[in-house]
Amino acid sequence: MKTMISCRWLWAIFILWAGQSAVAGPKIEHWVAPSGARVYFVENHALPMLDVQVDFSAGSARDPAGLSGVASLAHALLDLGVEGLDETQIANRLADVGAQISGGVELDRASVSLRTLSAADKRDGALDVYRAVLSSPRFPAEVFERERARKIAALKESLTRPDVIASRAFWSALYPGHVYGQAATPESLAAIMRDDLERFYRMHYRASNAVVTLVGDLTRTEAERIAQTLTAGLPNGKAVSRFDPLPMPRSGEQRLAHPAAQAHVLIGLPALKRGDPDFFALQVGNYTLGGGGFVSRLMREVREKRGFAYSVYSYFMPLVQRGPFQIGLQTKKEQADEAVSVARDVLAGFLVDGPSEEELLAAKQNIAGSFPLRLDSNRKILDHVAVIGFYDLPLDYLDTYVANVERVTAEDVRVAFSRHVRLEHLVTVVAGSDR
Repeated sequence: MKTMISCRWLWAIFILWAGQSAVAGPKIEHWVAPSGARVYFVENHALPMLDVQVDFSAGSARDPAGLSGVASLAHALLDLGVEGLDETQIANRLADVGAQISGGVELDRASVSLRTLSAADKRDGALDVYRAVLSSPRFPAEVFERERARKIAALKESLTRPDVIASRAFWSALYPGHVYGQAATPESLAAIMRDDLERFYRMHYRASNAVVTLVGDLTRTEAERIAQTLTAGLPNGKAVSRFDPLPMPRSGEQRLAHPAAQAHVLIGLPALKRGDPDFFALQVGNYTLGGGGFVSRLMREVREKRGFAYSVYSYFMPLVQRGPFQIGLQTKKEQADEAVSVARDVLAGFLVDGPSEEELLAAKQNIAGSFPLRLDSNRKILDHVAVIGFYDLPLDYLDTYVANVERVTAEDVRVAFSRHVRLEHLVTVVAGSDR
């Protein structure tokens, strides 16, 4: 019997140790390259792969006044013509070594990523093309005209959809007079000239404005050499300035007519910056409010009890400035008023009561338990480390993530929500309303 008890205790200790080990984040090394770029590196030899991402403070919030869409268009043309190579030659060279360049443009940042095999004969060729895409784009005139026309056509089509109409109105209402609230229009895209792309590139794709993230089958010495090689040829100059102060909106409601059978509802306000100490309390609380799928209060009250919507959600989107807290749902036009009222009531009740102890425990177990799945590939690690680098989060952010979730209390949630979700700033947009 003593032996059995001892074995059980040893097994319990092992499980506890294994669980703690499983949520430990990767070792992140950080330095500043001679070019001035900030570099973040995770060495991982499990697979013969290398993932690299370079982020610039060149998101759509950096669009010049009257030229919304420049950031997106400039990014789209980076790999469609560089010094000595046209778009077909770039694609062929990448295909020859089994590599892929991708990326995207968000509000705060523009990203350019490379995935390649780590064997030198494949890696070096891929990195040569990647370096050219970053440091010597040519923005060919005929490609510029084609891609601008494509974006205008795509935007015109999207502007017929109620979800797009609602989203654009929502962001404009949340961020009146601020760069976060601006959006491209067919007219602003048509006003963009090729010189505008070159000017935007020289101003924003600078080494001083770059964050390089490398994850994979490399040594530290190799990572240092690659990071410097990739950024040494970028334009010179100081990093871009900070955004203007963010005004808070007044509470209000917009109703937008649309012939669709469903009304698209968005409710929210500017709420959360990256790095805010309340992040974990807000994340845990939001799981109960609307982020936990079928176990959330919004889903229970809006869908299960009343059948107003197939799906309803809420989330926080932290940004350099206060990113939005958002509740969203679709419902029949004739039910829109009731659905909006119920969603607001659920939010108001949650602000007063916060989560129950049972809801709190379920939220923390789900968030902490699913965390290892967020780090189970090089690509996922790259995504997380790139966020850490761009937003200047602590290097142990991933190591302490689960502990920060687990220490959240119900009172922490109530206090955090009271600080960041103020009903006097709550904006509601309904696209597809009957009135």
